[in-house]
Amino acid sequence: MYAIVEIAGQQFKVSKDQRLFVHRLASDVDAKVSFDKVLLIDNGGALTLGAPAIEGASVEAKVLKHLKGDKVIVFKKKRRKGYKKKNGHRQSFTQIIIESIVASGSVKKAAAPKKEAAPKAEKLVDAPAAPKATKAKAAKGDDLKIIEGIGPKAADVLVAAGIDTFAKLAATAASDVNAILDGAEAKVQHLDPTTWAQQAQLAADGKMDELKKLQDELNGGKAV
Repeated sequence: MYAIVEIAGQQFKVSKDQRLFVHRLASDVDAKVSFDKVLLIDNGGALTLGAPAIEGASVEAKVLKHLKGDKVIVFKKKRRKGYKKKNGHRQSFTQIIIESIVASGSVKKAAAPKKEAAPKAEKLVDAPAAPKATKAKAAKGDDLKIIEGIGPKAADVLVAAGIDTFAKLAATAASDVNAILDGAEAKVQHLDPTTWAQQAQLAADGKMDELKKLQDELNGGKAV
């Protein structure tokens, strides 16, 4: 049988007839002392736990003697300050012997009965979830800047005129594109759209390798 008990601010595992040193007690030599902060008792494998201490339990002991521990040197120094200080300290202890462990009255607290959860109301009909409103995505045009000879300004002019896909550009005659460029406020009148329809048709058909090969033969969108 053993117990975990708190003595003078420290916790010890103790059993009958065990001798141990604790922080100095105020009791006289040969005096009987009792410690009631028993945190755990093991009685032949039957554990009793406190919350935090076991109610009614105690550890009975007898004071054997008071003594001091070994000297501990405390040395302090501050660099470049000329400060040095050396002190010694001997901690005071009390030797006690455990005479008995009283476990009578130690009863485990019964766990409070769990409250039964109130029955949940059954759903009569599962209403279908309302469809989330979704905004229709606006159709996104093609990147006309892929066509050699069309820069950001020219692309903006064509999109403003309604030509925002490769297919629309491929279906627009070069003369019509010229008219659009000539009427624009941006300075794009110098551009030559002669090959734009051909390039746009390849891009619309997904023939990017052929488009790249054609563009390698062009110079600023113009046939060399």
